[in-house]
Amino acid sequence: MVGKTKNETRENVRDGKGKIEFCHIVSEEELNGHGTMYAKLTFEPHSSIGRHQHVGCTEPYYILSGKAIFEDNDGTRTKVCAGDVCTIKCGESHAIENPYDEPMEMMALIYNE
Repeated sequence: MVGKTKNETRENVRDGKGKIEFCHIVSEEELNGHGTMYAKLTFEPHSSIGRHQHVGCTEPYYILSGKAIFEDNDGTRTKVCAGDVCTIKCGESHAIENPYDEPMEMMALIYNE
């Protein structure tokens, strides 16, 4: 089977700021109940996803290009760049922001507990 990606642009994701483009690699239905998202996200400069909690799921990020600030469950803020992996475990909270002047791209997978 060969499929097509579905692109959408969202603003102020999880009370964050700016615009983020979601390029959905597979749909939630295609994940067959094992997860809710597998997508490439492109953060415009000065955009973010606000702090939120993962209930019943885990989410790893893989930074493809650019850089960002990742806020971990304990509030620690860490600069991340291409090749870094950020993992949000079930029950943890996090946020991520691109405060820089260039876009940042990452892969995100949300899979169920």
